[in-house]
Amino acid sequence: MITDVHAHWFRSSEWFTPDFLAQAQRARGGEVDLVTHYDEYWAASGGCERVIVFGGKARRAGLWVPDREVADFAQSDPTRVIGFMSIDPTQEGWQEEMRFGREVLGLRGIKLMPMYAGFYPNDRVLDPLWSYAQEHGLPVLLHTGTTFISQAPLDCTLPRHIDDVAIRFPEVRIIMAHLGHPYEGECIVVIRKHPHVYADISALHYRPWQLYHSLMLVQDYGVWDKILLGSDFPFTTIEATIRDLRKLAEVQMGGFSLSRERIERLIHCNPLPELGLS
Repeated sequence: MITDVHAHWFRSSEWFTPDFLAQAQRARGGEVDLVTHYDEYWAASGGCERVIVFGGKARRAGLWVPDREVADFAQSDPTRVIGFMSIDPTQEGWQEEMRFGREVLGLRGIKLMPMYAGFYPNDRVLDPLWSYAQEHGLPVLLHTGTTFISQAPLDCTLPRHIDDVAIRFPEVRIIMAHLGHPYEGECIVVIRKHPHVYADISALHYRPWQLYHSLMLVQDYGVWDKILLGSDFPFTTIEATIRDLRKLAEVQMGGFSLSRERIERLIHCNPLPELGLS
């Protein structure tokens, strides 16, 4: 079973400010269409059977996707799509939005964008979020690592902040997106020490040199089982991600190589039971 733990639902460009759309061109070094077309997603899904989908909320960066939009999309294809709500805790009413997202909309996890919104995930102001997620079994996926938005503070997104969260809320299932790049080493040592903290490799395959060395660190630290498959659609596809992962398994570098078996297990891993999303 192939599961994509990281994809977006951007039905319309109206959910972005012009500044966000202009800066997004840095993501791939050229024009990027952020509107998601899921007929194209499934056509390039590489056999993917389930996908976790979210929008995003970050007033500071200029992005705001209503949770109801994500919920409606998830309900339109419930056998394949799992919807997550998004929270911007710098905005008033976020706790009410969080409860509404689970209790009324039926969304099954939380997406956070710390640097885009400008907050620290381990800020004690967010303790009600982590407590609610722990009480109700909501996995939390949050952006870690680099960004293309100039007003987004990188310090907010360092993986080390999740170490503090996991110490205080050890039962919350946490996924750090993008393996924390370019802070992969920091991300890897955090996921190694906490049983319920994971990382996905979304949007990394088009930096093959960086991804190869990052996965060598994963292999050296023995944390293959904490790495999850993700695409970051519409920035790229799951099919392209799988293709380039398999290419990395062919690389021999000074006696070093990645385990083909572990890469295939990563591709076919089903993390949903461990995330409480069976």
